[in-house]
Amino acid sequence: MDKESFSFVIYMIHACANKWGKFPSEVYALLTKADCINKYLVPHFDILHTQSTNYIIDDIVEYLGVRGIKI
Repeated sequence: MDKESFSFVIYMIHACANKWGKFPSEVYALLTKADCINKYLVPHFDILHTQSTNYIIDDIVEYLGVRGIKI
C-alpha cells in the first residue's frame, strides 16, 4: 500500500466512523473482518478516490451487507 492509498483508507475509516457514530477502531475492525481494505478500498483506489465521500461510504455499506455485516 502506497502513501496515497494509505491516507485514503485512513480518511475513509474516519468518514465512516463519523457517519455511523462509531469509533475509528470499531470501523477498522469491521472493514478488516470483511477484508474491505485489502480487497476493495486499496485495489480500487484509482477509481474510488475520484468519488464523493458519501458515495464511497454507501458503497462500503453495500460491500459489508453482501458479506453479512450490518452497520
